[in-house]
Amino acid sequence: MPWTFTDDLDTYLATAGAAVAARPARNTLLLTVADTLRRRGSEAYGEGVPRFGWWRGVDGRVAGALLWTPPHAVLVGTLPPEAVAPLARACAELGGPAVNAERDTARALAAWWGRTGAGVTTVLEQRLYRLGVLTPPDPAPPGRARVATPADRGLLVEWVGAFRREVGHPAPGAARAVDERLAYGGLTLWEHDGVPVALAGVSRPAAGTVRVAPVYTPPERRGRGYAAAVTASVSGAARAAGAGEVLLFTDLANPTSNRVYQRIGYRGVVDRVEIAPAA
Repeated sequence: MPWTFTDDLDTYLATAGAAVAARPARNTLLLTVADTLRRRGSEAYGEGVPRFGWWRGVDGRVAGALLWTPPHAVLVGTLPPEAVAPLARACAELGGPAVNAERDTARALAAWWGRTGAGVTTVLEQRLYRLGVLTPPDPAPPGRARVATPADRGLLVEWVGAFRREVGHPAPGAARAVDERLAYGGLTLWEHDGVPVALAGVSRPAAGTVRVAPVYTPPERRGRGYAAAVTASVSGAARAAGAGEVLLFTDLANPTSNRVYQRIGYRGVVDRVEIAPAA
């Protein structure tokens, strides 16, 4: 079965929204990006026109979905194996953008493209974690958490921009991202002696899930437990506010952050890999 594409977000949500929301943890990126586009408009992630797609199985039901906000990678949700070859052909028709998918899907895509003579490079490997039993750091580092306010905006923009540069994401949208989070109390600072030393954010709820991001500590403040403490604080607050699942992603190239999140109660769900055509 071929993939179906549209530029219309409402059509995508009406057709594929329920199927995506049925697996909210593993489809967290599709859920939160679509929600942001719905609220902020089609240019929320850049000037390119977003594209949306879905794949139906032989029974006619939607069994996979994707969305693409150029210039970013195509975000692919959970897929059955039989959807991969049609996806590979569809991505070629889209112009060969980078693809962010679960590891098995990314591996199958790379193999399919390899058979056609196209080279593929791995850009990023991440692990999705979900919160199990929250275990705050003990002993906790000195200080306390507090929800950020508009008075913190300058510092927040600086830190979110720095975080984006560190993870390889475009930084110019930091101010808009901060304003979006401030509007619903989605950024929390850890303070020591009244001085902010770390930051953690949470997404708006989507299909009962909340995702922690970004988490940032300035380089000169690292190694003191601030990131673990502020992450535990926002995670507990999200759960107390009714989130059914509290999630976060880590870069698998950063063993320190992976250990930190596991220590406070996060458990691995699935790996995602971003692949791109070889230069």
